Amino acid sequence: MEKAHLTERVKERAVLIGIITQNQTELQTREYLEELKFLVSTAGVETIKSFTQKLEKPHSVTFVGTGKLEEIKRYIDDNAIDVVIFDDDLSPTQLRNIEKVLDRQILDRTTLILDIFAARAQTAHAKVQVELAQYQYLMPRLTRMWTHLQKQKGGVGMRGPGETEIETDRRIIRDKISKLKEDLEKIDRQMATQRKNRGQMIRVALVGYTNVGKSTLMNVLSKSEVLAENKLFATLDTTVRKVVIDNLPFLLSDTVGFIRKLPHGLVESFKSTLDEVREADILIHVVDISHPNFEEQIEIVEETLREIDKLEKPSYLLFNKIDQYQYIPKDEDDLTPKTKLNFSLDDWKKTWMSKNNVHSVFISAKDKTFVDEFKAILYKKVKEIHIKRYPYNNLLY
Repeated sequence: MEKAHLTERVKERAVLIGIITQNQTELQTREYLEELKFLVSTAGVETIKSFTQKLEKPHSVTFVGTGKLEEIKRYIDDNAIDVVIFDDDLSPTQLRNIEKVLDRQILDRTTLILDIFAARAQTAHAKVQVELAQYQYLMPRLTRMWTHLQKQKGGVGMRGPGETEIETDRRIIRDKISKLKEDLEKIDRQMATQRKNRGQMIRVALVGYTNVGKSTLMNVLSKSEVLAENKLFATLDTTVRKVVIDNLPFLLSDTVGFIRKLPHGLVESFKSTLDEVREADILIHVVDISHPNFEEQIEIVEETLREIDKLEKPSYLLFNKIDQYQYIPKDEDDLTPKTKLNFSLDDWKKTWMSKNNVHSVFISAKDKTFVDEFKAILYKKVKEIHIKRYPYNNLLY
């Protein structure tokens, strides 16, 4: 027992840092730090404390200012903190200066997301995509941590006269990036061929913020066993399943979840994954109705979709997790204005959702509540597209 206890992995301890600016309120900052905390937990790290600082804009040298950095320094020294994580991206200058003062491992939001993606990547395809995004992001942030890379490439004449270690590291990483891009292009071509070989079936793609229940919905609709867990980015590789509603077959794909400030390098390197979205005939935008900021999440996903797919196509807003939705009914004598916390599901349905051009549906994939109603709606749309595209196909409906 004692030996097992000694070998048990101790969780790293972290503090989180966010700033309150002209463009980001204190409430928003605290909400974003809660999301960052969830990311940190997904990475297997324990959050001990969060720090916030009010600034007009991030300090160009230390991000939070010298005084705040000293306060953080005292806390992490007194509480055995292993890693300090910032909710925004750090410039190379900020990173170097913060490391000097805090003398701890420093991560920013993008580095953390990339680390989670690296841990989640299962297939060769996902691993190449993540590794490429990591190198592209880290290239301008090279510090002493990269000097070991020179040992990976030897041979006479490989190091030029007067070349510094950091220049050697940059050259090695540039070579790695070129090789990864070549590998990714080959895989993308293979993936494109696979998509072409899927025949004439209509394609439906699930999109949405991370952890909204896309994989659970995939399991319900396709009667398959796709990994579905309460962690961010449980799905990296696109999963495609054949679904049959009544006698009408179509292809359903579950894509990687989006998130606020999704690293641009990931969007670029996950091109073939996102091609499932581009080539889909129907998009199902899954939303976690129980999340307090689901409206902001909708906008983030729609903004990302606009970046990767300029085409207009049939879309549905599928509000999932109605079993977890909670609200506070207003007392009849309470004359204060209603807030979002006082909205019932029926109230929401009468707001902008009813005026939106996109059809809105409310379900619980977990409890299968109203799933049959949604399947009927989806069947009708798939059938409509199929008849229009293949008028001479003798499918029995």
